Amino acid sequence: MLNLATPLAQLKNVPPRFLKKLENLGLKTIRDLLWHFPTRYEDFSQTYLIGDLQPNQQATIRGLVRDIDVKRTWKRKMFIAEAEIEDASGTIRAVWFNQPYVKNVLKPGTLANFAGKVSVTDGELYLSNPAYEIVSKFKETRHTGRLVPVYPETRGLTSRGLRFLVKEMLIAAPSAPEILPDEVLAEFNFPEVNEALRAIHFPEKLEDAEAAKKRFAFEDLFVLQLFNLEQKAKLAECAAPPLACTPEELGVTLKLMPFPLTGAQERCLAEILEDLAKPNPMNRLLQGDVGSGKTVVAAIAALVAAHNGYQTAFMAPTEVLARQHYETLKKLFSPLEQRVNLGYLAAGGAKLFLKDDLEAELKKPGFKKAVQAGRTNIVIGTHALIQKNVAFKNLGLVIVDEQHRFGVRARAALLRSRREDNVIPHFLSMSATPIPRTLTLALFGDLELSIVDEMPKGRRLIITKVVAPENRAKAYAFIRGEIKKGRQIFVICPRINPAEESQSGKPVMDMRELLWRDVKTVKEEYERLSKKIFPDMRVAMLHGKMPSKEKVRVMSAFQGREYDILVSTSVIEVGVDIQNATVMVIEGADRFGLAQLYQLRGRVGRGTHQSYCLLFSDSGTKTSAERLAAIVAAKNGFELAEKDLALRGPGEFMGTSQTGMPDIAMRALKNINLLKDARRAAERIIGNNPGTLKKYPALLSRVNSLRKEIHLE
Repeated sequence: MLNLATPLAQLKNVPPRFLKKLENLGLKTIRDLLWHFPTRYEDFSQTYLIGDLQPNQQATIRGLVRDIDVKRTWKRKMFIAEAEIEDASGTIRAVWFNQPYVKNVLKPGTLANFAGKVSVTDGELYLSNPAYEIVSKFKETRHTGRLVPVYPETRGLTSRGLRFLVKEMLIAAPSAPEILPDEVLAEFNFPEVNEALRAIHFPEKLEDAEAAKKRFAFEDLFVLQLFNLEQKAKLAECAAPPLACTPEELGVTLKLMPFPLTGAQERCLAEILEDLAKPNPMNRLLQGDVGSGKTVVAAIAALVAAHNGYQTAFMAPTEVLARQHYETLKKLFSPLEQRVNLGYLAAGGAKLFLKDDLEAELKKPGFKKAVQAGRTNIVIGTHALIQKNVAFKNLGLVIVDEQHRFGVRARAALLRSRREDNVIPHFLSMSATPIPRTLTLALFGDLELSIVDEMPKGRRLIITKVVAPENRAKAYAFIRGEIKKGRQIFVICPRINPAEESQSGKPVMDMRELLWRDVKTVKEEYERLSKKIFPDMRVAMLHGKMPSKEKVRVMSAFQGREYDILVSTSVIEVGVDIQNATVMVIEGADRFGLAQLYQLRGRVGRGTHQSYCLLFSDSGTKTSAERLAAIVAAKNGFELAEKDLALRGPGEFMGTSQTGMPDIAMRALKNINLLKDARRAAERIIGNNPGTLKKYPALLSRVNSLRKEIHLE
């Protein structure tokens, strides 16, 4: 018996040749297909007489096929199918390119609908590549004579094929269970789920489709808020070790810091220390611009844990960033009188930093034994920290940097040291990606928020310029001048855009292939700069496919001024602190999000020298110009993030693969009122008791599914 979880491969009415293509779109079950929503609709709802057609009009006609023929153009090696269509008002030609099979479907005498653009050549009107559909009084139209859904596609599976499959499934599949409580449906006047599915795929009116989209967007946001509230309530039931710090102890520590904290750092530190002192686990997000000093705040929190006899795990998404944090904390802790053993663990090796600036390289087994025995207070690392054979003696605090790059499983693995008495570590999440408050509320609703919204005193503003193609030579002359002053240069290569490699909607290439394309771009730019533009300069290359040890070697050499120019992918987006680097060159700047451009720009301006960011773009579109103008004017990352959200939408801003949220919900995040409604409705349902969800089995099942698939932290 069919249900929503039935694999498409088991259905007789799904052609086997479509299965791989459906899988490319992430569609494996009946539910996946029914929840593969249109991105837009073609309005072919009005049927016109042939004699009333106008040039460039989008229209549907109904007529008889008088004649049809297929020719092949030998020069272009293309098939051209051409039909003559007739109705009571006249005749018109319809032309299809590379679709010879049309002749087998539209035989002379066939009554059919034709929908598409009315083109004109030499004064003659014709239909170019129209959608066609044989008319039958027994079947409702799918491709013509109505609002026609247009779906995210993949090579070999167009919206026409998807419409066929979805329509069949709406007829054959069992009714979907309603997960929204009756009181929520009534309060917001939402359509019932099966009614909404029909309306979103094959709407009678555009208003019906919009109402269905709103309902499904609300549903996803509602489930996400329930998940957040459930996590928050469960966390409140757990205990954590109180990590106390007296004002006197804090004062001594702050005096030993190499620079005074800003007011924002002090405020955020006070919020964190207040949480750490409680017997319940802290669950806090520390946000701030690049260079605002989040690491110092986190380091002091780790120090407080160490003074209380507890360990801290400090996890970063890349080895480059983990190593950067290790070097930063070494400098911060060197002046301290109290012994702090600092550890580093990544794929490239393990280190232990002891008092009196002693550092030891350790074999990983020996290092892991030291961690398990409690001989390291603070352990900094990558995913290596969550390996099963890494165990902490008394983990009191978990710090995760660039937390949106980790999945829930990563955090769960770090917190697996939960003891039988339900005691778990405190959790501090950090992000240098400025995230608008709307997204923060939606994606990280279970976290308390601290924002470092003030830059250290004396930090110079980075001068940012958009460089037109005709000014490229001048930019290279400027770069040469900076190098002669002893400065260093970053050159970031453009990101390959998956959308450019697809027909429409979803990417054709997988991420592995895209990564290799990025690598190829870097290699080509490295060759061009090192051999043609700056043959007399020392140029290095860095990309994500290099072995870890080689990446560390290149970065260390660049930091040691052995190279003048570093050509890289956006792998250097986070975690690089080269104070002598003064110029950030970003090729294809229009291909990056504003938040990422802001991150990249923040890699320079770390020292006392005036720094610059040069944005190279060949795109002449108005949208690109607006976006690049915004980064030029931006002095605050959060204002810029709001602009990016408005221009590109949340899916592009965060990357839907990082959030696990469907596109429809991501787009809905622009609607702050819908998000607030979802939050309030979730609060009314769950209250302070996650067990309330048991009253709603279908809703609970959906929350459990989200828990498995989501990647928020």
